[in-house]
Amino acid sequence: MYKLVAIDLDGTLLNSYSQISTENKNAIKNSIEKGVEIVIASGRPISSAKSFANEIGANNYIICGNGALLYDIKNEKILYDKFIDKKKILEIIKFCDENSIFYSIYTGDFVIANSLNYNVLFYNNENKKVVDSQKTKIKVIQNIYNYIEQNENVNVLKMTICDKSSIIFERSIKRLRQIKGIDVLDVEHMARKVITTGTEENTVEYFYTEITTTGVNKWSAIQELAKKLNIKEEEIIAIGDNRNDKEMIENAGLGIIMGNSAPYMKQIADEVVESNNNNGVAQALKKYILNE
Repeated sequence: MYKLVAIDLDGTLLNSYSQISTENKNAIKNSIEKGVEIVIASGRPISSAKSFANEIGANNYIICGNGALLYDIKNEKILYDKFIDKKKILEIIKFCDENSIFYSIYTGDFVIANSLNYNVLFYNNENKKVVDSQKTKIKVIQNIYNYIEQNENVNVLKMTICDKSSIIFERSIKRLRQIKGIDVLDVEHMARKVITTGTEENTVEYFYTEITTTGVNKWSAIQELAKKLNIKEEEIIAIGDNRNDKEMIENAGLGIIMGNSAPYMKQIADEVVESNNNNGVAQALKKYILNE
């Protein structure tokens, strides 16, 4: 019997318009009523992950920053964290600024960028459609280096690097991997986001990687939560779609990958379900939790 289900957000629970379908919501609601712990496991900061957790009624715990933080929603308390060392952050910022590379910084509470572009542009567009309590908080700061250097209370979960050019992106990855004490996520395909303005739809595509401190991944945070809840690893289901879900897909009792995932991710999964636009999460829950 499975007792805990960890679910990624973007590309998994959320469709291309950053919405949770009614079918997914109902399957999650019914799973919770059966006593199963549903946990959002996302790369997003607390404010954003918590809003989606509240929307689906999974109000106990969330995993943020790709596993850099485990948060107790009810008690508003961080249970586990692995922030990036400040010196490493400043080194990455300096490299990106000198080479005109777009980056964003995720703290527990907000996302920092010097402009609304790529993933931050998508969050900003998403914010226009939701109430204030559900918005992903964004800070647009021109001199991010000085801001980080001068603010001791800013703790960074992860950084993202984005670029449309595969050549520039690959060169950046190669240089960043020379910095010790950080992990740079392997990426083999472009990110794709659909941004809507009224009736108009625009597709934004770009290469995208994420940087965390060494050893951070969603599975490590899930293990911490499982220990707290006295749940065995074989009683855990992990559902995801991207490289930052790899460890939890490989190690959970049941690893499920979405139909919209890259082929290399499907190869490591126990099962592949429908895409994020076709209620893949609901399909998985109905089969393995609800026995439908």
